Amino acid sequence: MVAFAEGSPCWVDASLPDVEAGKRFYGELFGWTFGDSAGPEYGGYTQAYSRGRNVAALAPKPDGRMPTVWGVYLYTSDAYACAARIRAAGGQMVMDPQPVGPYGTAAMAADPGGAVFGLWQPGTHHGFEAQGEPYAYCWAELYTRARDAVDVFYATVFGYVPEDQYDPDDPGAAAGSPTAAEYRLWSPPGSAPGAATAVLGRSLITDAFPEIMPAHFLAYFAVPDCDASVATVQRLGGRVTADPFDTPYGRIAVVADNQGAVFALLSEPRANADPEPGPDQARA
Repeated sequence: MVAFAEGSPCWVDASLPDVEAGKRFYGELFGWTFGDSAGPEYGGYTQAYSRGRNVAALAPKPDGRMPTVWGVYLYTSDAYACAARIRAAGGQMVMDPQPVGPYGTAAMAADPGGAVFGLWQPGTHHGFEAQGEPYAYCWAELYTRARDAVDVFYATVFGYVPEDQYDPDDPGAAAGSPTAAEYRLWSPPGSAPGAATAVLGRSLITDAFPEIMPAHFLAYFAVPDCDASVATVQRLGGRVTADPFDTPYGRIAVVADNQGAVFALLSEPRANADPEPGPDQARA
């Protein structure tokens, strides 16, 4: 069983118009298998498994007006206390904490920049049984325009330890300079800051992105070959929103499934690969 620190992503699910179509898409893309859909009292929620371990879920949208998205849930040991901290720090509760049978307690919240995220207090369902390996969740990022407000908000609610990432090729982008870092790593409270301990990233929605793009969380899934997985996404009727590009952490692409839910793919760094423009440039 995976142990989670307070505020760490512990689960992801996709809200889809057609769960059966989602099972076909992700079954072929990631090799996932699926359990039986939960009963009406749980909204037809369907667990996804990689090599027999649960890694995600697909859920039918109860209202067609709701967005088709991958949602990220943050671990909390007390959903009710966490909801109180969210309100006090300037966030909003989209759905107050409520028990989900014996499985745990769920809630939905929005940060001051408008990004929606879930809370999960485990019962019998602890969260990911596998992560950080091929065809499982491996990372998440918050994209926002409200940098200062959300940085204070998440530090207050979850006690994240921050570390800003600066462009070494930009002499103006240094700690304490007027040039603000666009990317921040968040580590759990009490840990040393840095990539080795980070559980989330915070990126800015810059002018390179479409004006209509809302603040959001982006879930990443590990794959052995990013380019091959992108080709599979396209063959299955999905689309690419950011072509594969190299970073020090691996080769990344941002894609949408054939129903419109956006997610990212990440494979190991290629040998001798030079970093390429990131998703802010690629999506422009």
